[in-house]
Amino acid sequence: MNIKRALLTVGMIFVLCFSYVSMANAVSMDTFTLGAGDVLEISVWDDERLTRPTVVVRPDGKISFPLVGELQAAGKTVEELRKDFASRMEKYIPDASVTIMLQQLGSAQVYIVGKVNRPGVYLMSGRVTVLQALALAGGITPFAESDEILVVRVDNGKQTYLPFDYVKAVAGDGLDQNITLEPGDTLLIP
Repeated sequence: MNIKRALLTVGMIFVLCFSYVSMANAVSMDTFTLGAGDVLEISVWDDERLTRPTVVVRPDGKISFPLVGELQAAGKTVEELRKDFASRMEKYIPDASVTIMLQQLGSAQVYIVGKVNRPGVYLMSGRVTVLQALALAGGITPFAESDEILVVRVDNGKQTYLPFDYVKAVAGDGLDQNITLEPGDTLLIP
């Protein structure tokens, strides 16, 4: 077995063993911003008619609710949305006690394509780095160009490519390229 394969094998074992550490790094609800596909539970205290156990953030980033109408949810924290919601509800129910809870995460997705064992769409339940995402996808195949991996990111409509050299990363060199992925990122393994 050559040194490159040995490093890849040891690195993959290390990443697989610690891939679930990302769960401990879960994003705080104080900083997590909602997005399309997230499922909320919304209730107004002491009014069953104004309780909805399932409110889905639509692809346009909005939600609809009785009395409140349409409200922008994407890009806001749960607390920001709760405050906006309560403010709109104020004219109908003064001092309404509004509760909004994130029931299901649906917006924080990354796409892993190419020469990995399990390509697909993965939900990020917290902070996930490139190495952790590769571990979630079952690792790279022996035929992958492990030194030419790309993170494809779209910011404000502009697509950027961030290089990732797996060989260097598992050898301990270039760990600065093991960035935290953002929702919507695509990991491309040629």
